[in-house]
Amino acid sequence: MATPVPTVAPPDPPELPEGAERRPPWPAMFALWGFLVGIGTTLVGAGSLAAIVVALGGETDGPLVTVVGTLVQGVCFAGTAWFFASRVAKPRLWHFGLQGARFWPTVGWAALGLLSFYVITLVYGAIVQPDAKQETVEALGGDQGTIGLIVAGTMVVAVAPVVEEFFFRGFFYRALRNRMSIAVAALIDGGLFGIIHFSGSGADGLLILPPLAILGVLFCLVYERTGTLLAPIGMHAFNNAVAFAVQADNGWKVSVVVGPLFFVALVVAGRRLPRAPVSSPAGVGTVSRA
Repeated sequence: MATPVPTVAPPDPPELPEGAERRPPWPAMFALWGFLVGIGTTLVGAGSLAAIVVALGGETDGPLVTVVGTLVQGVCFAGTAWFFASRVAKPRLWHFGLQGARFWPTVGWAALGLLSFYVITLVYGAIVQPDAKQETVEALGGDQGTIGLIVAGTMVVAVAPVVEEFFFRGFFYRALRNRMSIAVAALIDGGLFGIIHFSGSGADGLLILPPLAILGVLFCLVYERTGTLLAPIGMHAFNNAVAFAVQADNGWKVSVVVGPLFFVALVVAGRRLPRAPVSSPAGVGTVSRA
């Protein structure tokens, strides 16, 4: 008669591989609170900036004010994400997905995500034919000389993708994933991402929201698949570079310079940052610190 082999129950919670750490379990409500606080601090910062400009006798609707206000907004949202994350554990960049990954698979998934978006956009545009234009380029001074064009292009192609992805995918989506499925978290994140980019008016303005929301969802899915925030940052930057080249007069001159330089920076960052294994289905992955 065979001797039964004793079994040992697995540890609860499961032990992590040596040299690995678990992602902090940010509460899902942190996503909502973080967004509201980010909006609130942005309004306070923008209001303070406007008051200073008026006191100095300037105009509050000028490109310089818009550029500085956009930077203030980025600092407010990034700072809010960092603050809420610190309520659970000391924040690390890899907590927000800023970590390395295999190069070609990451590029492949990012390319597939962008191709899917452009196909969906072409089909949507052929059916709906939205007649609305975003005025971001003009607001940033992209139509006011070479300096304005360079500043606007840098903001659109380099600054916006980093700040927005850090908050919306690195923090907002990740907080939702600690409680929700990929589909639900991506739909919420993408929907809000589309809404905050709304800059039109009337029905025509609303028609541009679905493609933007779909783009936000695709950012989430590629981030989920690659495990690195560098992938959606690159997608975001590429899409913005294409949009800037089309929308701004001579915008392509800025896009073909700033875009490649930014992508080189992403590649360097991807090689220097530590790599991590694929996140677990529950959204609480582990990161190798080797």
